[in-house]
Amino acid sequence: MSATVSHLTGDTAGDVAARVDAAGLDWIVPAWPAPRGVHALFTTRNAIDASGVRTSSFDVGRPVAPADDAGTQRTIALNRRVVERLLPSAPRWLDQVHGAAVVDADVDRRQRSPADARPRADAAITRTADVVLAIRVADCLPALFAAADGSVLGAAHAGWRGLAAGVLENTVAAMNCPPAGIVAWLGPCIGAPAYEVGDDVRDAFLRHDARAAAAFARGRPGKWHADLCALATRRLAGAGVTSVHGAALCTASDPARFFSFRRDGSTGRMAAFVWRASR
Repeated sequence: MSATVSHLTGDTAGDVAARVDAAGLDWIVPAWPAPRGVHALFTTRNAIDASGVRTSSFDVGRPVAPADDAGTQRTIALNRRVVERLLPSAPRWLDQVHGAAVVDADVDRRQRSPADARPRADAAITRTADVVLAIRVADCLPALFAAADGSVLGAAHAGWRGLAAGVLENTVAAMNCPPAGIVAWLGPCIGAPAYEVGDDVRDAFLRHDARAAAAFARGRPGKWHADLCALATRRLAGAGVTSVHGAALCTASDPARFFSFRRDGSTGRMAAFVWRASR
């Protein structure tokens, strides 16, 4: 793969699904009614590494930690290069902090030098063709957005803290286009049966919307099973976005396909990407 796949540009970006299939990659190309020229991709833990070897540990972005050895970070960098060969440009990675801040990738690109750190935010937007927005996940919900005419795109990392803080609503607002025309895709995340939370998490949502109680099923005493996709859909509807689509896949219950922080603790990350082709 690494020797034969080159960067995609223009109309050839529409060939992503075919090229993913041809390479034998277990990656997800979202089935959503995005405008013409808008493309997206979600990696799984299964791929072919930079040396051409099939692997089930294709980590593209765990947070850098002091305990990480140089070899781990080198592997992540090499894996990202494999992914980049299916994209029109290098992705715009974020320093995700489980918050609600949104960065304009076009402005940020002009203001930062290559040596600068990644922007500290959990969502981004772009109005520029071939700029690839990127979100890292390992149980949290990746959300991708496209305006009706494809003129502006968004991507958000939404764990429960970010959802409760309004990261999805902030992303929609930053896109500055009619929300009724926005189409959204919700990627694989931890499913409700595997996601047990405490009263504090449930209360954080009910303070904003009492009807969000429908997204929580009672578990053990003082515990609830939270449905991130249902919560996200409610928050988006409140922001005026009703065209919401998704993979409906649970990361925690499918160890053969997905990394899961809740299941495994220290683990790798998958990534979601969205971009608009230049022609």
